[in-house]
Amino acid sequence: MPQFFAYPLEELPYLIISLLIAFSFHEWAHALTALAFGDDTAKNEGRLSLNPFVHVDIIGLLMVVIAGFGWARPTPVNRFKLKHRRLGSVFISLAGPISNLLLAFIAVGVLVFITNGTDTTSGDALISFLYIFIRLNIVLFIFNLIPLPPLDGYQVVSEFFTQRMKSRIQPLEQYAFLIFLILALTPLYDITIGPIFNILVPSLLTGMVDIFQMILF
Repeated sequence: MPQFFAYPLEELPYLIISLLIAFSFHEWAHALTALAFGDDTAKNEGRLSLNPFVHVDIIGLLMVVIAGFGWARPTPVNRFKLKHRRLGSVFISLAGPISNLLLAFIAVGVLVFITNGTDTTSGDALISFLYIFIRLNIVLFIFNLIPLPPLDGYQVVSEFFTQRMKSRIQPLEQYAFLIFLILALTPLYDITIGPIFNILVPSLLTGMVDIFQMILF
């Protein structure tokens, strides 16, 4: 029987729980940072919450399960309400990915503590969940920093575009999702974004494990 999902069937419960937590913290971090810079739009729309049901996009969630990538409902931001428009926009955009990195870091600490620093692949449910949760959050951190619209990485770099550059690039933004699909679902993946994940995911994970092993043992 062919594999229909992007993940093994037995991992789907862990994956869905991880996604609900990761997406919720990601969008909550955007909303909280926006409020700190003076924009209460997300708060007024009920997005300053860790309730996953106000953040999760069902289609985006299913896409992660089936295709391996997806999205949550974007947090609304009104740049004209920000106290420091450029700085605020950059911090708001970075807040989401950084929240995922922090979640991964905390989960690595828990994993190292309960496994006594040993490299175990035990079938224990908690350990299995933590492995998936950590990897997912590291992937979300890296993925969202890719400078393609509407990802957070693009929102950061676009703040430093000149008006002339913005006017030239803006018509191309509508094709960003198609470009990403081509990069993710064709052999181009192996020479474009694939190496980024293949290098950074294990490097970040190893670095986090080393930090906690030095602290705890």
